[in-house]
Amino acid sequence: MTSPRTVSIRQADEHDAAVLAALRRAWSEEQAGHPLDDEDFEEHFAQWYAVEASRRATFVAELSGEAVGMMNFALFERMPRPGRPAGRWAYIGNAFVLAAHRNRGVGTMLLDAAVAHARERGCVRIVLSPSERSVSFYERAGFGPATMLLARVLDD
Repeated sequence: MTSPRTVSIRQADEHDAAVLAALRRAWSEEQAGHPLDDEDFEEHFAQWYAVEASRRATFVAELSGEAVGMMNFALFERMPRPGRPAGRWAYIGNAFVLAAHRNRGVGTMLLDAAVAHARERGCVRIVLSPSERSVSFYERAGFGPATMLLARVLDD
């Protein structure tokens, strides 16, 4: 049983691509219901992470040195305007906790770390696109409908 007191949260760095890829693989295989055959996934993930890491803050939850969850946000810089400093906002994504460690405060600890980091970076808002299962989690944390945004889904 996981206790929030035994879980540590740290910000990932350039050495964590393999840890994050392992969590992403576990998440994808959980959703698929079976192992996924993709021998190049870890290499592709490392390439993606090397490009994206400069505009993302990724947090890892660890229990006894083992990664049990992750969450990141992408930072978006607003275009400057005359007479106003440029602002920024964050988009939370890729939130995942291994099934054996869910509903024990790990997700809350990850979210708290991400929100604190966003505040430190001067973000004016945080947005996200929750799964059905996670809506109540984010609502309990103070998130609500984003009535100031519009979205358009593009065909693949």
